[in-house]
Amino acid sequence: MNHDTLRTKLSRRTVLQAAAVGVAGVSPALRSMVYAQGSDKPEKEEVRIGFIPLTDCASVVMASVLGFDKKYGVKIIPTKEASWAGVRDKLVSGELDMAHVLWGLIYGVHLGTSGPKKDMAILMNLNHNGQAITLSKKLADKGAVDGASLAKLMATEKREYTFAQTFPTGTHAMWLYYWLATYGVNPMKDVKVITVPPPQMVANMRVGNMDGYCVGEPWGHRAIIDGIGVTGVTTQDIWKDHPEKALGTTAEFVKKYPNTSRAVTAAIIEAGKWIDASLANKQKMAETVADKSYVNTSVDAINQRILGRYQDGMGKTWDDPNHMKFYNDGLVGMPYLTDGMWFLTQHKRWGLLKEHPDYLAVAKQINQIDLYKQAATQAKASVPKDVMRSVKMIDGVTWDGKDPKKYADSFKVRV
Repeated sequence: MNHDTLRTKLSRRTVLQAAAVGVAGVSPALRSMVYAQGSDKPEKEEVRIGFIPLTDCASVVMASVLGFDKKYGVKIIPTKEASWAGVRDKLVSGELDMAHVLWGLIYGVHLGTSGPKKDMAILMNLNHNGQAITLSKKLADKGAVDGASLAKLMATEKREYTFAQTFPTGTHAMWLYYWLATYGVNPMKDVKVITVPPPQMVANMRVGNMDGYCVGEPWGHRAIIDGIGVTGVTTQDIWKDHPEKALGTTAEFVKKYPNTSRAVTAAIIEAGKWIDASLANKQKMAETVADKSYVNTSVDAINQRILGRYQDGMGKTWDDPNHMKFYNDGLVGMPYLTDGMWFLTQHKRWGLLKEHPDYLAVAKQINQIDLYKQAATQAKASVPKDVMRSVKMIDGVTWDGKDPKKYADSFKVRV
């Protein structure tokens, strides 16, 4: 039913009342009537979504390029950003409406551990897997090609070792720290950790500024193409089907524009579904996002690992079934409460949080579970029944969210 027909169905006063406060703010009786009549029309039709040049911005980009956004009554304007700190500042100020963003950045802003404190929201998870920890060729030449051999080299050849991550509370920092700690290396004491924006990782390693880094693709594979690094571990080997980037915004935006938030989420779910549907779609996605206006790299830097074809830079090649996924039979999008809680346990482990937060309450505040389910239903996507999940990590420890305080305090290597 179009908007004009709707106006004739509802009294002028009712329409104005609904428009003035947004569907979410009206009485339940009026809300059900308005929703049933089809006035879940997006309140804001142009949505600026920030992204960093990484392969996993693909579902945001493809939702715009392929017109999935139009189907839901919105226009996504992808906005290329230079660093995660820049994304944070523009989200907080409202210059960006939403962003392809690190889970830990959103949680950090919400709790005030990664800059100005502001209530934040995660609308959906954008992808699983597909990041990597790259070690320099110099380290590899000395035998440090994975966690165990790196720890061995560090114990025998004493010097300052420098590793880079992309944002202090972000996913890459947590994968790097967890991996190092699994092999007895304390990332807060035994190495120097620096923050480098994703697109600058390869250039910094080329000139010898770091011994290793954790970042999203294509910047792991790019180091191998350029002959300057090797893959020490993929992040899916640290945690299979781990959460990675989120569609993040402020709590204020969701409250003010619930229909817009739902529409954008539905469009991006559908784009993720499209990407994962076929090898041809993945190839088209790689060709699209490799463009200068998005990731700005060669197509071959993207399309190998997106298809699960891995090389480690030392002659080993393998097909990884747990490569980067954007839909994965409907499992990707759900912003699981346990995923958010896990990042908080690691923030506490490494001293980014001084006290234990109310882990579950914070996750419930940030993760927009109900809105996600509505958007997934609109996009005809399957929705996982449970909002909690369990995982066995690389060190053999199981995380299930049942006792986050005990879990956070249980690690031998910590601050």
